[in-house]
Amino acid sequence: MPRRTATMLASTLVLFALLCAGVFLKVPYSEMSPGPTVNTLGDARGEPVLSISGRKTYPTSGHLNMTTVRVTSADYNMNLLEAVYGWLAGDNIVVPHENLYPDGKTDEQSTQENAEEFTQSQQSAKVAALKELGIPVTARVIVSSVVKASPSEGKLHAGDVIKAVDGTPVTEPGDVAKLVTRHKPGEPVEFTLVPAAEAAEAAKANREPAGSTKVTITTGKAEGDGHAIVGIRAGTDHSFPFSIDIKLSDVGGPSAGLMFALGIVDKLTPEDLTGGKFIAGTGTIDDAGRVGPIGGIQMKTIGARQAGARYFLTPAENCAVAAHDVPDGLTLVKVSTIGDATAALKKIGKGDTAGLPQCGAKP
Repeated sequence: MPRRTATMLASTLVLFALLCAGVFLKVPYSEMSPGPTVNTLGDARGEPVLSISGRKTYPTSGHLNMTTVRVTSADYNMNLLEAVYGWLAGDNIVVPHENLYPDGKTDEQSTQENAEEFTQSQQSAKVAALKELGIPVTARVIVSSVVKASPSEGKLHAGDVIKAVDGTPVTEPGDVAKLVTRHKPGEPVEFTLVPAAEAAEAAKANREPAGSTKVTITTGKAEGDGHAIVGIRAGTDHSFPFSIDIKLSDVGGPSAGLMFALGIVDKLTPEDLTGGKFIAGTGTIDDAGRVGPIGGIQMKTIGARQAGARYFLTPAENCAVAAHDVPDGLTLVKVSTIGDATAALKKIGKGDTAGLPQCGAKP
């Protein structure tokens, strides 16, 4: 065989071997890429994302888009070829698998956790929006969950409203643990509560529950320091003076909270806050209206610009990373609270953008 032919054959075989290795060799990485954006002022799959009834709403225009990130699933193992392609692709990021799925979470566990965070973000968005508008919101302490095989199993249920413990009114979730731990293990503790079904019916009718019931539970003993426990997690629920419904499927996690809240504010404000502008953003939000950081910020800014956004509301703690690589034509607006975001919307809507707090701008 001529030397030249032999060399070409050997090179071809080596290349083929490398390609096979790239396809079959699995690597511990996952990929992130820009996901779809959704206008919280508009429709998704033929239904309004935000629906408000029982309160006057006002016409809106423009966009307040929440943004998403696509990630490979927890159960998917990338091969070497995919990882290299992802590293070279300009709009994608390849990161260690454990960064997205710590503690070996399965796809099912991750989906469940994201769904719970998404539900909580909607609740906090409603609370923050109404507080921003000065509309009263009623808070109440509830049984968030009941631990299996605990003293409370079968006696207390998720959604029960806790009015008092041993006759002492509770106003914060932490009050429950403080009052329970006054007891020694084996002692009875009395809960005054409104059952979950009755509380839900009253909330649906926008009224206070008619009465309450008392349940006595014998405390158990905690592992470790041995303090008294009843085996529940207490949380906070809210009732609103009118109905706010958020519908958006196939989305998880808490990062849409800010944009949901702003959509609610815009619909309940006589002034058209966006002025027809295309604004996108991201950020968690708590009941007090504080905006928190999220993951995948660079993917979200790319997705927002591809969708047509000109302004991007960016959590202050994400600004440093986001400012490293800003898509052309997109202005990153730094926000720390819903008040900051609302003020920015008003400026953008009126075209008064000179004083907007921007990521990467010198103080």
